[in-house]
Amino acid sequence: MIRLHHVPWGRSFRVLWLLCEMGMPPDEIIRYRIGDRAMRGPGLMGVSPAGRIPALEIDGITVFESGAIVQYLCETREHLGLGRPPGDAERVRYLEALGFAETQASLIEQLNLNHLFLRPPARPSATVVKLNTLRLADTLRALEGMVAGDYLLPSGFSGADAMLGFNLFAAPYYVRMDPYPGLLAYWARLQARPGFQAAAAIEGPQEFYAKAFYEVPVDG
Repeated sequence: MIRLHHVPWGRSFRVLWLLCEMGMPPDEIIRYRIGDRAMRGPGLMGVSPAGRIPALEIDGITVFESGAIVQYLCETREHLGLGRPPGDAERVRYLEALGFAETQASLIEQLNLNHLFLRPPARPSATVVKLNTLRLADTLRALEGMVAGDYLLPSGFSGADAMLGFNLFAAPYYVRMDPYPGLLAYWARLQARPGFQAAAAIEGPQEFYAKAFYEVPVDG
């Protein structure tokens, strides 16, 4: 029994995508919406102490935090070749990519908070939003340099692509992507993968972002 605690098109999509890549989509998906009381209820809090997604029930255990879940899945299904075990020549690069994914995602999370969740009379700080947007652009520039051939690792697709690649779903809502043609091509390759398409079909259309692009607000 594989049960995924999930917010559609949230960070937990990484786990859904990786499970589909592995040919083992969840038997059950428990869906939440950001801000719903259910995220503070015993169902999610019982498997994720901070009430955050994702959490995965698998192999008779529960794992929370997307990075930990990706590592666990790749290491316990090593025969699928989606992880890089200790001693592998790509191990360090693989671990760097897993960590960098959360550095980048934390900036997206801050922009989500400022653009989508602050409601009148609260107003986002234009200075803070501009700073985080510029920092996100810096990470995109770095990520473009990290792509080695078709994927992040020269040997091919790995769990690191599911971790970092998913950020490219959200980043274009805040940063114009024209300066990063390599990332646009990389994102197109990821979306063309059968595993990604299977996960996207489970998700359906995204309903999180109401605009095609969010400009930095103006003070005053």
